[in-house]
Amino acid sequence: MKRSLLFFVLFLAYFDMSAQNAFKTPLDSVSYSIGLSIAQNIKKGGFFETINADMVALAIKTVFEGKQPLLSEQQANTVISNHVNAMQTKKYGAVIEKGKKFLEENKKQAGVIALPSGLQFKVLKDGTGATPKLTDKVTTHYMGKTLDGKVFDSSYERKEPVTFDVRGVIAGWTEALQMMKVGSKWELYIPYNLAYGEQGASGAIGPFETLVFEVELLNVVSQ
Repeated sequence: MKRSLLFFVLFLAYFDMSAQNAFKTPLDSVSYSIGLSIAQNIKKGGFFETINADMVALAIKTVFEGKQPLLSEQQANTVISNHVNAMQTKKYGAVIEKGKKFLEENKKQAGVIALPSGLQFKVLKDGTGATPKLTDKVTTHYMGKTLDGKVFDSSYERKEPVTFDVRGVIAGWTEALQMMKVGSKWELYIPYNLAYGEQGASGAIGPFETLVFEVELLNVVSQ
């Protein structure tokens, strides 16, 4: 046991000396630390399974030497964006397909209305009051759930309606509210691009999730 402990201590000492020998100047250690931080942040992002470290180093060297990059900033941003989108589609392809299939079948159901935007809704109760404008505030009761039926938010459970700006919520809500009348209750079927998009929200809603909401419009507060 003592011999093993001694070996471990000697190994750590050797490793520490090797690291120190790699840094000839304070700038070396700073530069290495910057590279380490960049690499760790790239890996944490989750969109790059691997990268060509030599090309990363070449790009950094090019910029710091004041040379002409192989790609413009706009081209580089486009390349990164396309790669991230491709990786997201690959990772969440099953979720996207599930949402598409649900909406395709759902619009065939009795009473369901499909709009050009992709939003679908069903009137559960007709209202006779005012219809809000984009610049209004509204008070609603609502319940939101995933396609698996998991409720992720409900003002009914909290026993407290919520007031908010019509243009301050997800796009599917904003579109629907401007067609509803006070006193009405609708069920909304919202594709991910009109909901929380590619990022999801609050941990309970994953990326590319198609969502279902019951929304009851209680009041309109004009601005």
